[in-house]
Amino acid sequence: MANRLAETRFSQENETMSVALEEILSLGVKERLALIEEIWDSIAANPETVPVTRVQRKELDRRKREHTRDRSQLKPWSEVHERLQKRNK
Repeated sequence: MANRLAETRFSQENETMSVALEEILSLGVKERLALIEEIWDSIAANPETVPVTRVQRKELDRRKREHTRDRSQLKPWSEVHERLQKRNK
C-alpha cells in the first residue's frame, strides 16, 4: 500500500513537473535565463546542501592548495569581472 502511495505521489509530482516544464519552455530565452539565475541563487544560498562527490572534493582541495601556494597570480574580482565584461561585448 505504501509503495502504491509513493508511486501515485511520484506520478503526480511528475505531472506537475511536466506542466511546469511546458510553461518554462514557452518563455522566451531572456525569461528562461532569468529563471535559471533565480534557481541557481536559491541553490547557492545554501551551499552546504549541494552534494559533492569524493572526486569533486579532491579537486576542490587541490585547487585550494594551488591557490594558497602561489598568491602572486591572484587578481581582484573587480579586475576579473571587468575583463570578462569587455570580452563579452
